[in-house]
This record gives sequence, C-alpha cells and structure tokens, in this order.
Amino acid sequence: MSAHLSTEEALRYHRQVTLAEIGEQGQEKLKHARVFLAGLGGLGSVSALYLAAAGVGHLHVVDRDRVELENLNRQLLHFTGDIGKRKAESAANKLDALNPHCRVTAVHETITMENGDRLVGDAQLIVDGTDNVETRRILNRISLRKGIPFVLGGVDGMTGMVTLFVPGRTPCFECLFPDRPSAKGPPGVLGPLPGIIGSIQALVAIKFLVGLTHGLLESRLLYVDGIRLNFKTIKLGKNAQCPVCGGNFNPESSSHA
Repeated sequence: MSAHLSTEEALRYHRQVTLAEIGEQGQEKLKHARVFLAGLGGLGSVSALYLAAAGVGHLHVVDRDRVELENLNRQLLHFTGDIGKRKAESAANKLDALNPHCRVTAVHETITMENGDRLVGDAQLIVDGTDNVETRRILNRISLRKGIPFVLGGVDGMTGMVTLFVPGRTPCFECLFPDRPSAKGPPGVLGPLPGIIGSIQALVAIKFLVGLTHGLLESRLLYVDGIRLNFKTIKLGKNAQCPVCGGNFNPESSSHA
C-alpha cells in the first residue's frame, strides 16, 4: 500500500491502480487533483460521477439551475425527490455519498466573466458540462487567461462531440465556433448520448491528470453519431485570425463575452 493512500482508498481504487497506465503514482495524482466542472446536467452528471468515483481529490462544481422533472431522463445525479432543489446541492449530496474521499465544493451561481476567475480558482482543468455557447465562450477565455486545459463536450439531438483545448498548443473554442448561432429552443436528447459524451470527457480528464498524453484529443474532435453508431475524429487547426487565441488576443479586452 502506498504511504499516501489509506487502506480503504487502496481497496476502493484497486481495479484502476492495477492498470499500468495508472498505478499508485497516478492514483496519488488524482487524489491531489483539482477539477472545475461547469454544469450538472446530462454531461456534467456523468462526468462528475466518474471523476468522483476515480478519486479526484477536489471537484468544484457550479450550476445555476434547479432540478426539473424533464431533466430526469438523462441527468443521473438527480432523482425524483430532488425536483425543485438546486442542482449543485443535489449533485454534492450524491457525490459525497459515492466517495467521501472526494471533496466537493458546490456553488449555485451563474458563471460570468466577472466571477469566472474566482469560481475556477486554482483548478488544474476545466470540464464543460454546460448547454449554451455563451458560457462556453466564457470558459474558453478563462482557460486561456489561466493557461489551463478545457475539456469541451456537447450534444445536439442524436450527435455529440468531445475535444480538449490546451492553451498555446491547440485551437480554442472560438477558433471552431467563431459565430454566435441564432437562438433556438433546447434540442431533444436521449439520455445515453450525453452519458457517452460525459464518460469520454471524464476519461480525457483522468488521462490528463495522471499524465497520459497519448490520445488526449488535442487538436482533434471526436464526433459521435448516435443514429449510425459511428465514431470519427476530425483534425482541428488554429484560426490565425481568431480574436481570442490568435495574435490579437488580449486577456483584458476579453473580459466581456
């Protein structure tokens, strides 16, 4: 047993510690890791569950919404009895029950450019569980200013995507999505699809935290077609004219989305 893992922790994480890619050293890295998770819906629920179960030491989760009945086909952190509760509170209760070794800081707040740096704090990684472009733009700018990677996940109908943005090495969110889309109603969604995407986000996050650099989806977007059950990767390139991460990037001027 590692001097840094308790007997209970060693048993809890035994099946992943036995993996050569993780080992005791990797598990200790997870124990001391700090992850900021934005959004506790279909994506964030699954990502948070797997990150907590894997032994991430500190999860800082933020969501501004309350649990609604229509959430329950996909948002697995929330149960029928949680309807009306703050999602942050509901999620923290489940995560604490799942793994008391994972410290969960839950905040009921809207993420803005004014409070984003404070909310993200000293996290090593941002995981996106949001459902709107504006918040992702904010997270992207915070990622760039703080120099910390940003795991993007998204679902639209029966398709989904995952990529990892690494400041200075990869394109940023606005290289890929430079235009503001027209407003539209929330898309339909079948629960297993955000479950797949959220699981892959958690896998990318865990690999990053333990130092597994191969296959991290840097400069690649993993596209999931839920109708045809196809997975494909798309190479991504930086936009030299991107006003956020290109030559014109100015952290001060990006203080407003």
